[in-house]
Amino acid sequence: EKGLFAELNNCAFVSTDGMGSEFSKPFCFLMDASMLGVGVGFDTKGAEQIMIKGPNELRKVEMITIPDTREGWVESLRALLDSYSMGTARVDFDYTEIRAEGVPIKGFGGESSGPAPLIELHKTTRIILDAEIGQPISITSIVDIMNLIGKCVVAGNVRRTAEIVFGEPDNEEYLDLKNYEVNPHRAEYGWTSNNSIFANLGMDYEPSAERVRYNGEPGYAWLKNMQDYGRMEDAPNFKDHRAKGGNPCLEQTLESYELCCLVETFPNNHDSLEDYKTTLKYAYLYAKTVTLGKTHLPETNRVMLRNRRIGCSMSGIAQFVANKGVGTLKEWMDAGYHHIQGLDEQYSDWMAIPRSIKTTSIKPSGTVSLLAGSTPGIHFPESRYYIRRMRLGINSNLLPALEKAGYNIEPAFGSETTTLVVSIPVDIGEGVRTVSNVSMWEQLSLAALAQKWWADNQVSCTVTFDPETEGSQIANALDIYQYQLKGISFLPKLDTGAYPQMPYEEIDVETYNTMTNSIGKLSFGRIKGEEVVIERFCDNDVCDLDFNTNPTAEEIETQ
Repeated sequence: EKGLFAELNNCAFVSTDGMGSEFSKPFCFLMDASMLGVGVGFDTKGAEQIMIKGPNELRKVEMITIPDTREGWVESLRALLDSYSMGTARVDFDYTEIRAEGVPIKGFGGESSGPAPLIELHKTTRIILDAEIGQPISITSIVDIMNLIGKCVVAGNVRRTAEIVFGEPDNEEYLDLKNYEVNPHRAEYGWTSNNSIFANLGMDYEPSAERVRYNGEPGYAWLKNMQDYGRMEDAPNFKDHRAKGGNPCLEQTLESYELCCLVETFPNNHDSLEDYKTTLKYAYLYAKTVTLGKTHLPETNRVMLRNRRIGCSMSGIAQFVANKGVGTLKEWMDAGYHHIQGLDEQYSDWMAIPRSIKTTSIKPSGTVSLLAGSTPGIHFPESRYYIRRMRLGINSNLLPALEKAGYNIEPAFGSETTTLVVSIPVDIGEGVRTVSNVSMWEQLSLAALAQKWWADNQVSCTVTFDPETEGSQIANALDIYQYQLKGISFLPKLDTGAYPQMPYEEIDVETYNTMTNSIGKLSFGRIKGEEVVIERFCDNDVCDLDFNTNPTAEEIETQ
């Protein structure tokens, strides 16, 4: 009743550092996980580790018939990549067993995209690797292939995924990946990942901050803080010394091939700390129980069974501060964290399993917070009136109802032939403090407070800033907060939006009224099993069709 939402194994990380001996493995892990709805982070450390030989054209071409399964798609990519890294026979593919476009998918719901996205992935991967034959694999090619995998999965209509890539702060090739004047070929799929850097403590932040000022990237991840610390309030414990990166929204520190388990709670829905502790107990027990399960990947099972990592998260923090104040927030965070540690000691002994290496996070939230009538994670709402966009496959059976109701529907930028974007006008009501009234410095301070008193994993926070008045202060802010945070990202506040078709876009009351006046009654009848397509930016949840931030039980059931 108070609000508890759990997500199991919805994010992961894989390092490319061992690419010299296992070239195809990180790519196939990302594709496999993505097709299961898992967002994946990856790094670029595999660059220069292996020479691309190219297929041996003197050998007979190997024809591979791709079965109509997730595993079949992944193995086809593995065979293609191995032919380029090992110099084996060229492989061609027979796609005839893959079900046609529009055929219902019984297991996961939705409808098949047909073989077209996979055919396109094979084609573009060949083009990328053909250009590198006789050369070491480059940073650009690693990210290109990973991004194209993400685009392929998203084009499948019934999957959501997200990617984050980590690179070095002084590598110009990496930093220019989203400069589409330098890399025009990446404009069609560069949006599939949030690009971040492994920031070094004490580094010069001016060059990267100047890029952030104009396009919002790169994001920042301080790997040393991630490896050395739990909460930043506590002394270094080095429990996470094996950590290599994080998930796409960076609320979880992760080792390579590790998955996370997140549970979201809503402290503002509680009248007392003791009441909130009761919810934390159930959140902890659910997450810990999920760690008893196994995946189909041995290397993932090994790291998860050893670490038992979970992420009990808070959402609606902006509302809590408005209602109860920062002092009470700090008190609840500290007391709640220690309560979870006591629970972990008790129940780990009872289950005869290791204690969890880390237990708490702040996830960005999205649809989940809407269902609970909550502001998302640690973020303030964009504005009182805004457009909330969601992405649907072009064959989605939700589209006729949306079109009939009068919602604005347009092709998705970069995926025009497979994906559509639906715009939903939202009014969050009076009295809610919006991001327009909160400075960049206040947002950073609130993130640091949560990293100090609550999150032993990480706080996922995207700081909205004014490029004109605050853009020049980003480097100084990073200098100050680098010892208080493990990760942070920024988003410039522009009247026209920093990117095409952003998940949230501020509008005025006149625009809101115009949009709502053109919308009629929306009814989905008995439609079930539909999944929307992933956001392009850092929103860990798929969109929800109901824009009411406090829906009734009847409305939820209808959806």
